[in-house]
Amino acid sequence: MTQRVLIARLDSLGDVLLAGPCIRAVAAGADSVTLLAGPLGAAAGPLLPDLDEVLIWRAPWIDPQPEPVGPAAVAELVERIRAGRFDRALVLTSFHQSPLPLALLLRLAGVPWIGAICEDYPGSLLDLRHSVDGDPPESERALSLAEAAGFPLPAGDRGALAVRRPLPEVAALTGPPGYVVVHPSASVPARQPSAARSAAIVEALLAAGHRVVVTGGTADRALTAEVATDRALDLGGTTTLAQLASVLDRASAVVVPNTGPAHLAAAVGTPVISLFAPVVPAQRWAPHGVPTVLLGDQSAPCRGTRVRECPIVGHPCLESIQPDEVVTAVARLAEPTTGAPQCRLTTGGVS
Repeated sequence: MTQRVLIARLDSLGDVLLAGPCIRAVAAGADSVTLLAGPLGAAAGPLLPDLDEVLIWRAPWIDPQPEPVGPAAVAELVERIRAGRFDRALVLTSFHQSPLPLALLLRLAGVPWIGAICEDYPGSLLDLRHSVDGDPPESERALSLAEAAGFPLPAGDRGALAVRRPLPEVAALTGPPGYVVVHPSASVPARQPSAARSAAIVEALLAAGHRVVVTGGTADRALTAEVATDRALDLGGTTTLAQLASVLDRASAVVVPNTGPAHLAAAVGTPVISLFAPVVPAQRWAPHGVPTVLLGDQSAPCRGTRVRECPIVGHPCLESIQPDEVVTAVARLAEPTTGAPQCRLTTGGVS
């Protein structure tokens, strides 16, 4: 029986990357899989294995800068979904998001079967109202919905994050592999260290004998220039997302706050030093499936607030991280990066 399945994940880049194991599980049992993504996360779609198509729509109940709700945009989405003739849909959400607004639109588009993790009473909007025990990592939470819908991972797939390969060649940008990447920016300001703190981390890594590559998006160019100074390699604003994945893939370790590139590093299998602000829980959102050292005061007053701007003077959860802590963490995960390509840890991990 032909099955066309729509999987929705309407928020950010990292969220879409974390949906990868769920998408692979569904793809193993379906004829085609389409991702419905928001504009902030859609660029990750083409990197995910086994995904056939990406549709983009800005959800006014999820996007951090939502446009006014209007009938034209809603009608356009309903018609696009109707034209896709999907047999099933899975709506992926974070624990604080409701799947029901989108489920209603999918019903109006004629999708006959819809599943989601949902605490609220769904009425006739859901055919599968899945619940999750405990507080698993976000990728495992999403995967559990696929399994509940009858789509287990294929044999031999351990449920790790992954990207399509081959990745672009980036040796002309980075030189030989075996460097440490420092990615100083985050999509949410409360999760980002100050430029001065990131610059001090770069200086400490350089002093310890590491080659350092500083990465960031186009909007981060001023930040990456300040962090890299004239001693580290500044790639801010120079890479596509696929090229960034390749840069991270060639690194011995990645130093990064809780943001999309942290999950991209995990998806290419590179160890992560996670500069993690506890505004969201680390057990849910820390890099998954790779050796990781978690730094940052996880008991800071901002814990669990989900704020976008830090409410605490001095941003103590991240500004308390000492550069030598990062150097020590890199030493635990990677060999010094002054010579040949480094051996990557493939099993175990630290936290």
